[in-house]
Amino acid sequence: MEIFAKRLRELRNKEHRTQAEIAAELGLSVTCYAGYEQGAHQPDLKTLVKIAKYFEISTDYLLGISDI
Repeated sequence: MEIFAKRLRELRNKEHRTQAEIAAELGLSVTCYAGYEQGAHQPDLKTLVKIAKYFEISTDYLLGISDI
């Protein structure tokens, strides 16, 4: 899940948003969201889809299956 953490961090930075802002938008705690970016935790399927919809990208991209 290293690629997931990296891509999630890149997407957030591209939006110029803080972890707290994204976590609030997704209905997650900051600790939980930060854990995703650090690679310490993995989201469940429902949360993965929520993150993909928020950033308007595919789950395949988040998971490193595709590069678009």
